[in-house]
Amino acid sequence: MEGFLNPNEVLNQLKLLGEMIAADFGSGSGGWAIPLAKRLKFGKVYAVDILEEPLSALKSKAEIQKVYNIETINSNVEKGIKLPDLSCDLVLLTNLLFQVDDKKKVLTEAKRVLKKGGKILVVDWLPEALQGPREGRVSPDEVKKIAKNLNLKLEKEFRTGIYHYGLIFIKP
Repeated sequence: MEGFLNPNEVLNQLKLLGEMIAADFGSGSGGWAIPLAKRLKFGKVYAVDILEEPLSALKSKAEIQKVYNIETINSNVEKGIKLPDLSCDLVLLTNLLFQVDDKKKVLTEAKRVLKKGGKILVVDWLPEALQGPREGRVSPDEVKKIAKNLNLKLEKEFRTGIYHYGLIFIKP
């Protein structure tokens, strides 16, 4: 679909190293986790989702594509996940914030699992986008305000097609 979100193009915005450890919060069936895992050949991707069914689909897709560095975690990111503090170099929050009630809690959990210097990639629906869900959308400015209150530093802001925005935060 013209102008729609392309995970590989967005991942190009990050300086990824092959041995990074990443978490994909709200991973669903792996639209982001699989492309990310392919780039982190010597690293690992934790695919976290509240629903078991998409995680099962992700496992099947990964196996078909011979991607073996993804570990699935069935968990609610708003209630905390079973990853140790300071365990990840990168956390993806892609098309997630519009779906959650407590956006600050999700960003707090992302910050908790990040190592110092780690990054959070937020991709979500533009408030004015004519496509996509109407409910729960959060503007880039709202996300930046929450992140600033959590002492996360904005590294980059960009458009990702005509329906989404991207933000990259760093944990100082």
